[in-house]
Parts: sequence; C-alpha cells; structure tokens
Amino acid sequence: MALFEFFPNYIWNLSVSIAMESGAQIGEIIDMCQPIKDAADSGADAGTPEFMKQWVSTAENLLELAAEDEAAGRNISASAKLERASLYMFVAERMQGHSHPGRRETYARAREAFDTSTRLGHLNRERIEIPLATGHMPALFTRAPGGGPKPVVIYCNGLDSCKELLYWSRLPEALARRGISTLSVDQPGSGEALRLQNLPVDPHSENWASKAVDWLETQPDVDQKRLGMTGISLGGHFAPRAVAYEPRFASGAVWGANHNWAEVQQKRLKSEGENPVPHYWAHVMWAFGAKDMEEFHRKSADMHLNGVMDRIKVPFLVTHGEKDRQISLDYAYQSFDQLTNSPRRELKIFTAREGGVEHVGADNMSFGRHYIADWFAETLGGHTS
Repeated sequence: MALFEFFPNYIWNLSVSIAMESGAQIGEIIDMCQPIKDAADSGADAGTPEFMKQWVSTAENLLELAAEDEAAGRNISASAKLERASLYMFVAERMQGHSHPGRRETYARAREAFDTSTRLGHLNRERIEIPLATGHMPALFTRAPGGGPKPVVIYCNGLDSCKELLYWSRLPEALARRGISTLSVDQPGSGEALRLQNLPVDPHSENWASKAVDWLETQPDVDQKRLGMTGISLGGHFAPRAVAYEPRFASGAVWGANHNWAEVQQKRLKSEGENPVPHYWAHVMWAFGAKDMEEFHRKSADMHLNGVMDRIKVPFLVTHGEKDRQISLDYAYQSFDQLTNSPRRELKIFTAREGGVEHVGADNMSFGRHYIADWFAETLGGHTS
C-alpha cells in the first residue's frame, strides 16, 4: 500500500492524503488538484497560494449548496457538505505560510463551517475550553454512548494538525464504539491555541495535559480512574511525556513514534527525511514562538524522550509505519526499548501486508485507528466486540 501521489512532491501529496483520509470525495479531489498540477512543479512552497485558491473555491461552492439544503430543511445533507467545505479550507490553510494573505480568514471560515455542521448534524462533538496557566486549550469532547461514567482518552495534535483533523481521523468514533469517550485538544502550539492565542509549543506536555485531566475529573460522565492519552505525529513526543509525568493516566499510546524530534531537526537541516508542511522552518519558528533559528533550536532542545520513557509505569503502545518518510522507524524501536517499567508494553509496526506504512498511516489510517482503539478498550476497560 502506498501514498496517493498525484503531485511531484511529498508535501502536497501528504495534504491530499490527509483530506482523503478525513472524508474528502475523490471527484472533488480531482477537480481541485488537476488545475494546479503544474504549479506543484515549482516546489512545495512556491505554488501554495494557487493550492489555497483552488481548494477554497470548491469549499465555497459546497457552502452555497449547504445553505440551499438548510433553507429547505435538509440539515443532515447540509451538515455533510459543510464537513467537506470545512475540511478543504483547513487543509488549504495548513499549506500556507503563517503570514500569507487570507490565511486567518480561511481558518475562521473553516471553523465556522465546522461549528455549523456540528449544530445542523447533531454530531457527537462538543466544544470545550480548558483553562491553562495562560489562556485556554480548545477541545472537542466526543462521548461514548450509554449511561454512567466512561473511560476517556485525551488525543493531542502533532506539529501541524488541529482538533478538527483529530476528529476526522475517526479515532474518536472508533473509541466511542468501544465504550470510550475522547477529548481531542488544540494544545499550545497547534490549532486555535496557536492561531488565535499565540500560545507556543510547550515541550513539557504534562503542563497542559494535567489541566485536561483536572477538567475531566469535574465531569460526572467520566471515570477518573480510567484515563488514557494518545497523540499523532509530534504527539508521539507529547503523549509519552504526559503519561510519564502525570500519574493519573492509566494507559497510553502513540500514533507514530517521535522519540527524538530535536535530533530530527538536525537531520532536516541536512535535507534528510521529508517535511510535513511547506515553509517548514518558518512554521516551526512560529509554532515555538522563536524569532530565529537559534532560538528555535534552543526552545526545542527538550523535544526528546531519552530519560522519559522509563518513567512510564502503565500499559503503553508504540505504533509506527514501516515506510515513514518523515520520522525514521528507528525512533519507534528507541521508544519501545526504553519502556522498561511499563507492565504491558507493545510495539506495532504497520507493514505492506495491512497498510498504514506511511507517516501516521497517511496511506490508510484505518489500521492505526482500530489498533489504537482496541488497545485502549483492552487497557481501560472498554469492549472490542
């Protein structure tokens, strides 16, 4: 199984795959990508304005169609179109440099469409705002069905995702079917926390993850003794770190290991491995609140898990794609090997036999989604059948 490669560069193809795995329609993908195929020849960065223009145009058409559905009282149909309109705008916005004209407006429109879709479709996601030491952490709470307190998994972003993409990964849906609720968060350095509050990445993820646990402990439909933590991509640093330093977690997992991200940056300076977004160095400096590369490397120096994994004393799962082009497979083995005090540790490498071989399963997220959901069902007391 392989990534769908329509364009001549990895970064644009990754964005297309993210959209396809998040609910895009293939016909709309073709209509959006065909006119800008030549623009991709100039490199991953140069053609991004054309990318946004084309994708936003399709989103605008869907917004008009959704408004017609809503006017006719067809709210479920309107919600379905709003989901894709929102998705296409989030993907287009993610591709731009953070100061690109129209980026902020596109992000605002994507959020508005998402929130309207939630309301019209009565979708299982409630917006939450969790107080932090500075500002707040926006989140989406997806509840497992049935009465009584439920286990909950906190699900965090990587470097360039947002809570809406976490929801569209369908892991919250997979967990809900297994009796587990999910809190998908825009932690500092990602999503709304970065874009609307200028909250930078905190390498010490226990600082914000503990605030999420504090909030969960106030909720009557949460079983406080059955809390888990997972993260996708750079969440492969944040989730293990949080589980290591926050004793209230009962289980953990990563969707893509990220054992030594600080070291990965040194490799990227030498053009080793693929970047996840265009305008990469500008993006990481923005995310970390750094004015230059020297400050970025200083602020990201603690982005590694050496001396951290052995602090984890609960069940922990490490997953990774065999052909990950961003983060070397070796980092998955490093994280797993250092889980010396976990009572139940597991390493799952996704191979060509099933799929999910690319970074966080960009070629096929279904295998990672269900494997991680089953893991939490088994370790937090959900159900797998």
